[in-house]
Amino acid sequence: MKVLQEFKDFAMKGNVVDMAVGVIIGGAFGKIVSSLVNDLIMPPIGKLLGGVDFSSLFIDMSGVGYVSLAEAQKAGAATINYGVFLNTVINFLIVAFCLFMVIKGMNTMKKKEAAKPGVPVVAPRNEILLEEIRDLLKKK
Repeated sequence: MKVLQEFKDFAMKGNVVDMAVGVIIGGAFGKIVSSLVNDLIMPPIGKLLGGVDFSSLFIDMSGVGYVSLAEAQKAGAATINYGVFLNTVINFLIVAFCLFMVIKGMNTMKKKEAAKPGVPVVAPRNEILLEEIRDLLKKK
């Protein structure tokens, strides 16, 4: 039973919950970035390069000469899918840039927070009175 209690204590720590939320949001963000790359960025780039669909670029290792990646995969042929790899690299670069911008913004806010002058600490009333009594006694 002690192990279950330790696990409960671990799982309910703020850091673990924060991490879980981050993973869930990260997964959703990854889908958005994939859609951005596959549906908005790569089609115009493919059009500029003569109507190339990057996700269908592949090298047929079987030597049969399949016309499309889907056809080669359906036949179970060995392929090098460099177009899919290019899409994945672009996904990674976008995610890395977004994380860089978020962290940069957080660091800027931390620097601003650290640069703010602190609120002066006021001693409790009884300490002030004791200091006044001490000062009066010193004068006598």
